Amino acid sequence: MLVAPIGRAAALGNRRLIDIYRSMTPSISLQDFVDRHPRLFVLTGAGCSTNSGIPDYRDANGNWKRQQPVTYQAFMGEEATRRRYWARSLIGWRRFGRAVPNDAHRALARLEATDKCELVLTQNVDRLHQAAGSSRVIDLHGRLDLVRCMGCAGIMTREELQHDIGRLNAAWLDLDAGDAPDGDADLEAADFSSFTVPACRHCDGVLKPDVVFFGESVPRDLVDTAAKHLQQADAMLIVGSSLMVYSGFRFVQMAARLGIPIAAVNLGRTRADELLALKVEQPCEQALAFLL
Repeated sequence: MLVAPIGRAAALGNRRLIDIYRSMTPSISLQDFVDRHPRLFVLTGAGCSTNSGIPDYRDANGNWKRQQPVTYQAFMGEEATRRRYWARSLIGWRRFGRAVPNDAHRALARLEATDKCELVLTQNVDRLHQAAGSSRVIDLHGRLDLVRCMGCAGIMTREELQHDIGRLNAAWLDLDAGDAPDGDADLEAADFSSFTVPACRHCDGVLKPDVVFFGESVPRDLVDTAAKHLQQADAMLIVGSSLMVYSGFRFVQMAARLGIPIAAVNLGRTRADELLALKVEQPCEQALAFLL
């Protein structure tokens, strides 16, 4: 077993553990890394779902590919922003809602089935890990298949809301647009002023997808639960994330402080490159194919 217990790791320092791994990179593969660590804490990002037809946000350098996503403050404070969001979502949900798992999701489900996965902590909101068969999953940023009323906290399914939006905006149903991340659509140059946004059926409150928007905090209980699982792990595996969003990156920082070795599968730069013991720059499905 190459990895030292946490006590010894603390004495060596995480930098020393990284140096040990990097000195062995000619002979260590991702399969070796997985085989050596029976309790993996897996953190996944958008790159895990791109082959399911869901675009990612960033390029190989970690920069935005398009306009930044809507913020929580703008969504809650501006009716015009909500019109634009739900109009684009009306188009985007039609394909997003039909997305199916790819071999990367299935590989991680297989990892759990062989009892080598402590937890999958996903930054994705597509529920494709669960659809592939994983059950030890925390949806760090929520789930897009649910909608929450910000007034009475009532919950409805996104499919129900899709019906309501379509009924109120029949003229928009024939429109089409290119896919954008997380059920959005690149519906440009449209006049959203005539679009009608449904209110909560019970209290007329503002309806918001049950996801964490930019500018909104991840629920503390999710962070605490995930941190407890990380403390039980003996290694961390990042799959398809540049880690540019702090809500995910902080768990890499926690792992480094604990002396837990970290491997990453990602096409391009990550925010944690200096903390990685092993990095595989391949598509997620290709890199994880050995698990299947």
